[in-house]
Amino acid sequence: MPKQSTDYLIQLIKSLTKSEKRHFRLFVRRNQASEDILFLQLFDFLEKNGEYEEDKILATIPDIKKRQMSNLKAHLYKQLLISLRLLNKNYDEEIENRERIDFAKVLYNKGLYRQALEVLERVKKRSVDARQTALVYEITEFEKLIEGQYITQSLENRAESISEESADLLREMQIENEYSNLSLQLYGLYLKVGYVRDEKDYIFIKNFFTSNLPKHDYEDLSFFGKLHWCQCYVWYHYISQDFLNCYRYAQRWVDLFDEHKDMVARQPVLYLKGLHNLLNALHNLLHHDKFVETLDKLEAFPKQFNIKQVKNIEGLFTLYYYIHLIKKNFMAGTFTAGLEDVKPLKKLLKDNPYNWDDRRIMIFNYRLACMHFGASQFDEAIDYLNLIINQKAPDYRGDIQSFARILNLIAHFELGNDQLVEYQVKSVYRFLAKMEDLHEVQKEIFRFVRKLSRVRREELHEEFVSLKKKLVKIQDKQYEGRAFLYLDIISWLESKIEGRPVEEVTREKFLESVAG
Repeated sequence: MPKQSTDYLIQLIKSLTKSEKRHFRLFVRRNQASEDILFLQLFDFLEKNGEYEEDKILATIPDIKKRQMSNLKAHLYKQLLISLRLLNKNYDEEIENRERIDFAKVLYNKGLYRQALEVLERVKKRSVDARQTALVYEITEFEKLIEGQYITQSLENRAESISEESADLLREMQIENEYSNLSLQLYGLYLKVGYVRDEKDYIFIKNFFTSNLPKHDYEDLSFFGKLHWCQCYVWYHYISQDFLNCYRYAQRWVDLFDEHKDMVARQPVLYLKGLHNLLNALHNLLHHDKFVETLDKLEAFPKQFNIKQVKNIEGLFTLYYYIHLIKKNFMAGTFTAGLEDVKPLKKLLKDNPYNWDDRRIMIFNYRLACMHFGASQFDEAIDYLNLIINQKAPDYRGDIQSFARILNLIAHFELGNDQLVEYQVKSVYRFLAKMEDLHEVQKEIFRFVRKLSRVRREELHEEFVSLKKKLVKIQDKQYEGRAFLYLDIISWLESKIEGRPVEEVTREKFLESVAG
């Protein structure tokens, strides 16, 4: 078993819950004749030690020979998946339906055609209710195969009916596929080029979207057709920084699940992503009341679905919950209280039980740095910013990396580390010089920070006022406003001008906006 496969085995074992480990041991002992099962002994060793040490395994379990090890690991991996499949079918409808199709296949192989058709008829109804179009099509094709060998008096009518059903399902899947493909292409485009920066970018993305958008009436679409239709428009408007329309289509996405409440439990991942996109749009629009209302809806999700059953869903819910809990505190200017709210997140980032990727962790570290900065806890902010700055050449989220370096300089300035600021300015300049398409706000802030060490303290007030005027003008530009969501630099400047903590300024602005 290659090293990568060995690593996969260790990761799989580490991901198991107590109940899954208990189920696996019962599954093995129930299905194996011998009590002395080598792969179970290997499992017990790996589960206890948490890492693969071959020499120690061979010394601890003498019945295992070195030549057996590769096959034994592969067999253990397979048995773990079989056990998990059996356990997951209790709360994953698609796995259970696929098992019933397998039963029909067994009956078909034995020539028991009528029994196979009856099993398929029942599982098809379940799959139709779950709107599993591809699975229904697979069942229909299997029915066609059986009907070709199982002759009945109603074959002619049955043949015509099943052929029409197959053709309808194929058309439905094709339409769903057209929208899901466009949604994926838009996501790929976002990862490649990011947000629209100017009119030229906007014309490009608009032409791409309109030329590839399938032409179908929304009301004629299936559930998943409508869902992917919403996804396409959400991505298009998100990339275009048209957050009002992004909100409208994200709301339709969530409304679709509200209309089909049974689909929340059947498609929890897509429901959570709908809420996530809706919350992102509301945050970008600074619609606080609606944001809080939607966040409450997200927080109530575990009452609709037992997230402890599926680690992927538990991890996704936890991810989205903390993303938007932080944003809630950002909007309200409650940085100090917010840091109390996210204390459990800090441990999650350290232990990473949900296997969040480096990009996710980087974004969380930046947001936590901003929370500490907003609470005037500059040393703690620098600690989180250093986690980003010291990463080894990540090839993602250049915007976050740039803002992290700029915020780091500002935090050191706040601490009075003038010499350190002057020293670090050079390395930050070299980093930013390599970046393409920097935000105009980033350029202005960096120009300001570069000359901070040369400005006398009595002249700082004038410099703060000057920078604020420049940034206010930039903020009003169509494609530059989003940069201020990463770092509310204007509130910081106002805090320096007025001699008040940045949290006090931000909170006051929020209360004025709510009252107004």
